Amino acid sequence: MNTARIILLIIFIIVSVALSAIVLLQEGKSAGLGAISGAAETYWGKNKGRSMEGKLVKITRFLAIGFMILAIALDVVISKL
Repeated sequence: MNTARIILLIIFIIVSVALSAIVLLQEGKSAGLGAISGAAETYWGKNKGRSMEGKLVKITRFLAIGFMILAIALDVVISKL
């Protein structure tokens, strides 16, 4: 059980650092003055899922889900000790 705890803790730390880095790499969600003139509905706005920003959002979701699952797993493993 101690080995499982150590492995989960190492993975948890790696996911935490990766999640922090990915969140810091993302742009702010404030649209600025472009939202007033409707510039947000351009080609790049519609295809945001294929851009680097879209990939960062998908990676963030994946890492956040992994973070929560690992936190629950660590709680279960530690509470059994």
